Amino acid sequence: MEQDDKKAMIRDIALQVVLIVIGVVSFLATHGVPQRLYAKLRNRPPNPRVVQAKRHFVQGAQILAQARRSNSPTLAKQALAEAEKAIALDPKDAASHLLKSMALDLQGFRSNALDALDAALSPLAAASLAAEERGDALLKRAELKISLSQRKRVDSALTDLTESVKLSPRNAKAWRLLGECYEGNEMGEEAKKAYKEALQLEPQLDVAQEALNRLSSS
Repeated sequence: MEQDDKKAMIRDIALQVVLIVIGVVSFLATHGVPQRLYAKLRNRPPNPRVVQAKRHFVQGAQILAQARRSNSPTLAKQALAEAEKAIALDPKDAASHLLKSMALDLQGFRSNALDALDAALSPLAAASLAAEERGDALLKRAELKISLSQRKRVDSALTDLTESVKLSPRNAKAWRLLGECYEGNEMGEEAKKAYKEALQLEPQLDVAQEALNRLSSS
């Protein structure tokens, strides 16, 4: 009887994992969050702590989407609380750290959002990310560093972007921002190459075209 109870519990946990995966996929399809970031959910073992962490993650992601639509600080705080609960249960999952970063950024806490991204890209959590996912996270970290406008962080952003385009070479936004960093550092030829890469991927990227025209005429 005890063994039957254990088997029933395992089946219940496995079913919960499947339902959570379905919920995540539905959320991602609706709100445009990069789906590949969470694809590994299907491969996770039915660990009760992981299941509970995913519940908090899905809840937080849904709340964050509502917070973005309504620009609600209260909802952003709720999303942050769900992200922190998920991290407490499964600190090795980068997705929850990224959710925390987005919730903090929405509230205007950019330094704290940067810390959360650092956690997502740390050796503890980065293993849960595929190469392109790390590239996208590095791009977001670079954006935050640049927005904080500190010379040391801007220089560090250039390093992040250089690695980002290696890991996610088809991200036009990363190439464009890399071009801007090169241009800001008076590295004209490198900036041109980066802008050209961005335009090859996204020909209608006016910002990159204008920058390339400016550099070519100088």
